[in-house]
Amino acid sequence: MSEFEAYRGLFVAESRENHENLVKNLLLLEKGSDQNAIDEIFRSCHTLKGASASMGFADMEHLCHAMEDVFQLIRSGNAEISQELGNILLACSDVLEQMIDDVESGGDTSSKNPDEQVHALKTWLGARGGRIQKKDHPAPAAPAPVLEESSADVDSSPDTGDLPEYDIRITVVSECMMKDVRAMIAIGNLEALGTITSITPSKEAIDEGKFDGTLDIRMASDAGEEALRTAALGTEIATVEITPTVKIEAPSAKGPDADKKQAAGPDKNREIKHLRVDIHQLDHIMNLVEDLVINRGRLKQIAEQHHIKEMDEAIGMVDRSVSDLQNLMMNIRMIPLNQIFNRLPRVVRDVAQYDGKEVDFTIEGGETELDRSVMDGLNDPLLHLIRNAVNHGIESPEVREAAGKPRKGFVKLSAHRDRDNVIIELIDDGGGINIEKVKRKAVEKGLISQEASDTFTTDQAIDLLFQPGFSTADKITDISGRGVGLDVVRRSIEALKGTIRVETTDGKGSRFELLLPPTMAIVDVMIVRINNKRLAIPISSIVEVANFKRDTTHHIGKGEAILLRDEVLQIYWLNDMMGSSVVCEILIIVQYQKRKCCIPVDIVEGKQEVVVKPLSRFIGNTRGVSGVTILGDGDVVPVLDVNTMV
Repeated sequence: MSEFEAYRGLFVAESRENHENLVKNLLLLEKGSDQNAIDEIFRSCHTLKGASASMGFADMEHLCHAMEDVFQLIRSGNAEISQELGNILLACSDVLEQMIDDVESGGDTSSKNPDEQVHALKTWLGARGGRIQKKDHPAPAAPAPVLEESSADVDSSPDTGDLPEYDIRITVVSECMMKDVRAMIAIGNLEALGTITSITPSKEAIDEGKFDGTLDIRMASDAGEEALRTAALGTEIATVEITPTVKIEAPSAKGPDADKKQAAGPDKNREIKHLRVDIHQLDHIMNLVEDLVINRGRLKQIAEQHHIKEMDEAIGMVDRSVSDLQNLMMNIRMIPLNQIFNRLPRVVRDVAQYDGKEVDFTIEGGETELDRSVMDGLNDPLLHLIRNAVNHGIESPEVREAAGKPRKGFVKLSAHRDRDNVIIELIDDGGGINIEKVKRKAVEKGLISQEASDTFTTDQAIDLLFQPGFSTADKITDISGRGVGLDVVRRSIEALKGTIRVETTDGKGSRFELLLPPTMAIVDVMIVRINNKRLAIPISSIVEVANFKRDTTHHIGKGEAILLRDEVLQIYWLNDMMGSSVVCEILIIVQYQKRKCCIPVDIVEGKQEVVVKPLSRFIGNTRGVSGVTILGDGDVVPVLDVNTMV
């Protein structure tokens, strides 16, 4: 791997963090002046500019440089953020994102020309007496982190307390092609372990390529020399020389405990604690854990058959270790929903501006975590729902005023845990769903007859919204009207083994609720037998188990039903999957949303924790089957998908 390729992944990861910070604070500025947001944007632009210059991405550096100059004028108080400038800057952020995508896929940002955005920024600056400065201008001092400081002295009077101070000299090997990048990585690693008081040459000089391979740093830290040496060392670092500085301390009243702590030496626990791990490696580890879970079941079965005490004890230990490893692996793969939520304020802003609406968008519970496999499939459904809430739900300011509502609509996205599931709610105070309009559109499209629509309940009418090709929009726009939306949402949520529920009040708003499992890989199931064949039914879908007598069934149309505790439940015979059985003396009652049905089975073997493997691509998707699992005795068992079956 070349030197350049070695840093590509690091560049992409750090650039994405800075880009997200940039967009988040740009949206904050649209709500009103915020000096902290301005400083954060300037810091992100400055960091992106330096990183892209170090990697040789001239187009990206040029664009970031122009954005940095604009915010220099804003920080000085000589200009303010307007909606026009906000649109230009968000367009610049879109181009930056495409450039980062280009780098991630192996390109060099040259496929996206930023001249249009740079020209727009120059025009804006020219109208206010500013200009795009030359590349070698010094960055202004800022009340933000160390990255904005332009002099060699990072902080003339840092509050380092009684921390030991060190002079550190780092020398990069002479053959290194990207000495400046290596220096910035070493600085970043050291910053995590203490307070840097001076850097020679300065960060700005390093950014501009004025670095001969020797870096002098003075810093205060209680991490100890070995931890500092470990942080500074890395690929193509030739030497790291650390010298404790003599620090004259003013007399102070120290207790005996403090003296003992000082005599014992500095605390060395603050070493590097975070690593970036490729997601594919985590997926591979997860597959190995799943294999362990399968073989754990096999070992348990063998132990029960042979009744060997020593083996039982050993398997008990293995069982606990596998369970702990499984839980640990699940936690490692958990990702906070903020990874998706943080992108949505931009969507709300763009749709509201396109429609000429005013929307107050709030987010709660972004720290709630989901497994990466669930998170991957959640992005598109949430995007559709958010666009619908603003486009279809929220009325125009004039209509809201006429109805006695505030001009600005309210949209709230929240997430929280409920026992073993994660619930995501999207609430708006818009016009709600017009049930009569939905039924009228369904009749026009031929989905239902006029006679049927007259008998439809509210829930049945809402269910029509999820039919492919259905839309209540009167005309097709860039935002909606093509009939592609809620049907995609339902399919995506069901593919994640989740459910979606809708509540609405005409004139007052709507509420969409997504119920999702925290993970899809390992689930609790009930193992049953039909016609001497095994079937796994997810415990989360089972309501109860009841006795069954065939002579108590009733024929309704072409199907069969049974009356159980004053409820009429449809019977699903799984003859096509399992073959017909003459026994079937047990009913498994399952539920999807508010619908219940029952499945006759011969035997209930019991509850088991299993790994669900997806169906082979040769088989394809099969309605009613979410995947297969391998039990301890090697038997391959289908896992029922109640959502799509019902």
